[in-house]
Amino acid sequence: MDTIASLFSFITTPVSWVIVQFHSVYGKIFGPDTGWAWGLSIVSLVILIRICLIPLFVKQIKATRAMQTLQPEMKKIQERYKNDKQRQSEEMMKLYKESGTNPLSSCLPILAQSPFFFALYHVLNGIATGSTIGVINESLLNSARKAHIVGAPLAAKFTDGSSKVEALGASLTDVRVVTAVMIVLMSASQFYTQRQLMTKNVDTTVKTPFMQQQKMLMYVFPVMFAVFGINFPVGVLVYWLTTNVWTMGQQMYVIRNNPTPGSKAQAAYLERLTKHVTHHGKTRRRSEKTIVKAIVAKGRDRNEFERSFINALTKAGLVAQADGTVVKGEAQAVAQTEDGVTATGAARRQQPKRQTKAQRQSGAAKAAGDSTSVASDAAASSGPSASEGKTTSLEKSDEPQDAKPAAKQAPKSGSNGRSRAQSGQRKGGPQRPKSPSKK
Repeated sequence: MDTIASLFSFITTPVSWVIVQFHSVYGKIFGPDTGWAWGLSIVSLVILIRICLIPLFVKQIKATRAMQTLQPEMKKIQERYKNDKQRQSEEMMKLYKESGTNPLSSCLPILAQSPFFFALYHVLNGIATGSTIGVINESLLNSARKAHIVGAPLAAKFTDGSSKVEALGASLTDVRVVTAVMIVLMSASQFYTQRQLMTKNVDTTVKTPFMQQQKMLMYVFPVMFAVFGINFPVGVLVYWLTTNVWTMGQQMYVIRNNPTPGSKAQAAYLERLTKHVTHHGKTRRRSEKTIVKAIVAKGRDRNEFERSFINALTKAGLVAQADGTVVKGEAQAVAQTEDGVTATGAARRQQPKRQTKAQRQSGAAKAAGDSTSVASDAAASSGPSASEGKTTSLEKSDEPQDAKPAAKQAPKSGSNGRSRAQSGQRKGGPQRPKSPSKK
């Protein structure tokens, strides 16, 4: 560890200078030789570094979600070229290039704060060995060696012997109890942070190898911190515990307000957003508008949580707009043109009105009357037989009953089928007997 820390000695002077500046402020409040002054100086250093790393944290979130989106395509490439590792790597790099994704982006915050971590370790190791380093002179060195956090010196380690601990003005039991508690808290915070990411902010609709890797890291990282933690000075444990707590809180904020689509966190967020929007009738914050805008832009590609959100707005009489705002349903009504096409270009379907039984019966009677009148017109214009006064069985006749048998005589050839249809006779059924002909 000393060799690694020496590699980052170029940043030791800036780190020691920041610590000294914070110490000068807290020393006036708690005293220059107290553990509060030096401990809060380390905590303030962590907060300053993490604030500067917020842009990298945003890139990490985007890179992680982009990697989750690409997992199905990556799995297809692995299955297609499972016997050709070189071609598989080429296709992976091509996929990253086309999507603009960098796998290393998810590690940017850890990589960026590593130099500060090792520089702080180098400074605290110099305090433990009694050597000046950076801007820490003899007076500051003596002040730091006297500083204790809950009975443990800043430069003491869990693995230190009793003679070295006594030289720093502390007991071995106090040092090991304090360092053990801090190591447990550090590992627990790391485990909770990773578990929170896996259980709440992962798209559960897609099962990918990426999820298995994250699950494995959830158990590997805490074990690594516990193993390496016994070799960290108390001041470094303060640094790492503070940065873990910061990461946990930062991630909780992101999961609550900007969850991954398809995750349980998104379901909880959209449920809260539905209550908020239906109560106020609009989206009030920019983050809410961004979420609603993304959901509207997806169209039919929405997941089940997003569809439930849109349906809940519709039931409440609200409509989500493309710009992320929410308006009342009446404001979305569009005027219909004369040809039945709405302003958006889609034709509205007209549903026929349901008729009563009396209306249906009167309509059927009217249709039958129309067909009778058509048949009468056709018979009136059908040649000489119509002009001689012959009538069909569908027409009313003013002639006496004696004249009716004459009207039932067979018509002339050429109008046989038509006359039968007009007289009401059935083509396929039994025919009426003809009257005997007179010879």
